[in-house]
Amino acid sequence: MTSTMPQDDFYAKVRRGMPRLVAQWRDLGRDSPERLALLLAETARVARIGLPEATPDAATLAAWSEAEAGDEIPLWAARTATFLLVQMPARPTPRDADEACAWAYCWLRNRDFASLEAAQAALPAHLQATLGAALPAAWRDREGLRLV
Repeated sequence: MTSTMPQDDFYAKVRRGMPRLVAQWRDLGRDSPERLALLLAETARVARIGLPEATPDAATLAAWSEAEAGDEIPLWAARTATFLLVQMPARPTPRDADEACAWAYCWLRNRDFASLEAAQAALPAHLQATLGAALPAAWRDREGLRLV
């Protein structure tokens, strides 16, 4: 019998939440889908979140927002969407537990934190409660992936 590691369950939630995260950023963006796709890729490059091989088009961005796209979304896109959402004056928050896991996972991947407490303290106030359960799970996942 094969047992699954706790990280596996958490990461499955992250992947299910990534399309919702990208969709929320896309929905809140105040520009054309083409410009939003360009903004996502250029922000990833400038903020050094990732190096997209190519700039996605509007259709790709829309596809990444579909529920079944979890495994197709490049990590740089989800991380960049999180980076941009956190800075929005509208103060968006995750809309469900899977999306909260995606936000928390990306939050930890976007910055280097010495401890879970440091990561929690750095969260904007409007995300403290919403990511309260997801961030410790993301931290356990992150720590479980480190080589000893």
